[in-house]
Amino acid sequence: APVWARPLLLKVLLWAVLLALFAELELGLPYFVLSLLYWMYAGTRGPAERQRGELSAYSVFNPGCGPIPGTLTAEQLERELLYRPAAGGR
Repeated sequence: APVWARPLLLKVLLWAVLLALFAELELGLPYFVLSLLYWMYAGTRGPAERQRGELSAYSVFNPGCGPIPGTLTAEQLERELLYRPAAGGR
């Protein structure tokens, strides 16, 4: 596909041109910060967009507050720290 037909490239170029324009108006930093806030908002998914059976990274949003597989719990950390023999064995 031609370069001008790629939407992401066009969006990045438009953002860069607008950044240059706002920088010329001495409003570059607010434009950049607002852009970052928008990208954080646009990059997150709402609960409605989650697929069936997909768990949230935050256990309070999962059924029964269950953690995702591989989560290090306080109990597991305590078990590993308190009952593990010292390194070197001396």
